Amino acid sequence: MPTAPRVRQGMTLGLVFGAVLFAGAASGAWGEPDGSLRAPSSSEGPPPAADLAGADLTPQQARQLVGASGDRWAAYLSPQQYADLTGGRYAGVGLSVDREAGGPTLVAEVAPGSPAARAGIAPGELLVTVDGAAAEQLPVTELVSRLRGGPAGSAVAVGVRDAAGPVRQLTLTRAELSTREVEVAHPAPGVVRIAVHAFTEGVAGQVRAAAAGSRGVVLDLRGNSGGLVGEAVAAASVFLDGGPVASYQVHGEHRELTAAPGGDTAVPLVVLVDGGTMSAAELLAGAFQDRSRAVLVGSRTFGKGTVQQPSRLADGSVLELTVGRYQTPAGRSPDGTGVQPDVPAAGEDPQALALKVLAGLSGSAPDATGAPTAAAPTPGPGATAGPGATVPATAPDGPRPGPAAAPSAPPAPAAP
Repeated sequence: MPTAPRVRQGMTLGLVFGAVLFAGAASGAWGEPDGSLRAPSSSEGPPPAADLAGADLTPQQARQLVGASGDRWAAYLSPQQYADLTGGRYAGVGLSVDREAGGPTLVAEVAPGSPAARAGIAPGELLVTVDGAAAEQLPVTELVSRLRGGPAGSAVAVGVRDAAGPVRQLTLTRAELSTREVEVAHPAPGVVRIAVHAFTEGVAGQVRAAAAGSRGVVLDLRGNSGGLVGEAVAAASVFLDGGPVASYQVHGEHRELTAAPGGDTAVPLVVLVDGGTMSAAELLAGAFQDRSRAVLVGSRTFGKGTVQQPSRLADGSVLELTVGRYQTPAGRSPDGTGVQPDVPAAGEDPQALALKVLAGLSGSAPDATGAPTAAAPTPGPGATAGPGATVPATAPDGPRPGPAAAPSAPPAPAAP
C-alpha cells in the first residue's frame, strides 16, 4: 500500500493496490494481516464501479454494497481500522504461515510477545485447524481472514501439532499488534538485505535510508501483500531515475504512476519474490523487471493486479471497491498470473541464491565467512534463467491488505 499525501479525515483518498482486508484486517504481509477472501482470476473483469460518493452512504449501506457487489476485494473499514491498516497495526494472533504446493500449512514465524507466542506455538509446527475448519482445505488468504477476522479481545480456536505429537487445541485471544514493516540485515560486507513486509506509511523512506551507501542490495518482498501504492512508487524511486512504474485505467481514463528522478541506478539490485508477494509488491517487482533494473529471484508471485479506490464516508469510515487493473511498464497485468522470477529458486535456498546472483552482478561473491571471492556471472536484470522447478509459494497467514495513498495522478472516482 505508497508515498503520496497521507490520508487525513475528510480528504479524498487515493488508490489501493494492496489486498483488501476482511472486516477489520490490518496491514501485515502474509504474516498474519487479514487476507482477502480468495485470489482473483485472470478471466474475471472488475465489477462495474458503483457511481456513489462515499459521503452519501451510511455505514450500513456501505456494508450492504460490499456484500452485494460480487467484488472479492471490496471492504468496509471503520475509521480506526483504516488508520491501523495504513499505519502498520492490526488485530491478530501473531502467526505467519507457509504452505508448499500440495503440502501442509506450517507455522513460519511467531511474533515475539504475541498471543501465539504466549500459547507456546513455535515455528515449524503444523497448523491443522482454524475455528474447526481443516487448514489444508482453506486458501491461505481465507486462513488469514479467519485468524484476523475479529477485533482485539475476540477469540479464535486453532489446532497445532509438531511433527510427531498429537494435535493441541488452543484458544487464542486476538490482540492489537504492531507490524515491523522493514527489517534490515547485512549478510556480507557492503551488502544490505531489506525485507519489506508491507507498504504502509513511511516504508519508502526506511528503504532509502537502509540502501544508502551499500554496494549491493537484496530487496526481499517475500510475503509482502501490498499496501499503499504511493509508498511502493516511492520505493521504486530509490532505485530508478524517473520513468514509468505502472499504469491503470479508471472508467476508460489511462493514468500513469511514475518514479521520481534521482534514484540510484548503479547499485546492483536483486529482488526476492514468492507466492506471498502481491499487489503493490508485484507492481514494484514487475516495474524493476520490465525496466531491467533488477534480477527477480524466487518463485511466482500471488497474482493480484486489481485497483481499489477508497472513498471516505461522512463518519470517517472507508469503502473500497475495485475499479480496474494495473499494468507494468511493459503492459503486463499480473492479475491471476503473477510475475515470474528471472531466476527460479528450484529447491535452493532463495536468500542464498539471491546473494549468488548479486555477487554475479557485482563481480564477486561472499564465501562462508562473508569475504568476497570470485564468482561466475549470473543472469543480468531482465534475463531469464531458463526453465526450472518451481519453488513452493510461501505466504504467511494471508495477504496483507492495505489501502494506498493517493498516487501523483488525480485520484480515481470512487470504488476500489
